[in-house]
Amino acid sequence: MPQTKANDWIGADEARERLGVRPQTLYAYVSRGRVQTRIDPGDPRRSLYRSADIAALVQRKTRSRKASEVAAGAIAWGEPVLVSAITTISQGRLFYRGRDAIELAETETLESVARLLRGGHGAALKRTDRPQPPEGAGMTARAFLALAARAGVDAPALGRHPLALAVEAATLLDVLTDAIAGEVGGGAIHNRLAFAWGLGPGGPGADLVRRVLVLLADHELNPSAFAARVAASTGASLAAASLAGLATLSGPRHGGAPAAIRGFAAEAAQGGARAVVASRLAEDRLLPGFGHQLYPDKDPRAAALLDRFKLTSEMASLRAAVEDITGLPPNIDFALVAMSDALKLPRDAPFALFATARCAGWIAHAIEQGQTGALIRPRARYVGVEVA
Repeated sequence: MPQTKANDWIGADEARERLGVRPQTLYAYVSRGRVQTRIDPGDPRRSLYRSADIAALVQRKTRSRKASEVAAGAIAWGEPVLVSAITTISQGRLFYRGRDAIELAETETLESVARLLRGGHGAALKRTDRPQPPEGAGMTARAFLALAARAGVDAPALGRHPLALAVEAATLLDVLTDAIAGEVGGGAIHNRLAFAWGLGPGGPGADLVRRVLVLLADHELNPSAFAARVAASTGASLAAASLAGLATLSGPRHGGAPAAIRGFAAEAAQGGARAVVASRLAEDRLLPGFGHQLYPDKDPRAAALLDRFKLTSEMASLRAAVEDITGLPPNIDFALVAMSDALKLPRDAPFALFATARCAGWIAHAIEQGQTGALIRPRARYVGVEVA
């Protein structure tokens, strides 16, 4: 095999300078497979970028592109297609309205972060009375039933006073929490969930629940947030927009990731972690729970959570094998499943935590989209049977 030359790979600063782009754009190129990366042998905390890929992109940028091609590329991990002041990912860090999400997770609750995301001043809002949560086969089913019930009767968000929407937003988050917990409760959301799962409020387990809720509250224009914005752009109620977000979250490529991680962990426990990881790589299969398109170095949310509890032996072995063989760090999905297993939470707790937390983001995106007054209605690029 030919040897790799040092100048075949360049650092992030040089790559961005050649392309004339921001860090987020470079990371997007990596996530879409247009730029190959590797760990810097001299500093494992840094990534290097293949210079030939950068040169090809530079050449491509000099050629004109059709508007339809630009739009299609933007939908798949491309440049932002909507303007938002809520959340951004910059230089490997997550920010909620300019504040570091990792720092917020040290002290804040989901309620306070929800107010921050929707642009509130931070004062606690009075909630309205809430009905008993619906009966369902599990937490996920109850979550869908609760949001659907509200979506069927709540007034459209369009034209509503901001304060009225803020009160409705706080109540809606409580309604979803009631459905997850299985009863109407008071107090902080993380304590209510901790109590429902037998952890006891105020303890270390409840604090882990608080942290993960803050870390998961929003993640820019992820698929469920985008779905919520599409619904909100029609003037639909906050509950309807949140229901659109929940439906999108339920897919295996979004909020359904914990199931894939558990399958991976079970396979590794039975066949040996190192052997299973090597086998998956040989078969070009995914390693769910490791690596993230928007964080080429490491997912800061996972790092902030994994330092706070002891992994089960099964999850610790899996993490060690993947990191040793591939260099890929765990992402927030792995941390969420690992935390749930360590605390012995119900099997569907990872999805329930994800949905409860992300509802805060869906509501914020719905309100922001409604304030623009714009309808999200992209055109289709027809590739079907030719028409006269």
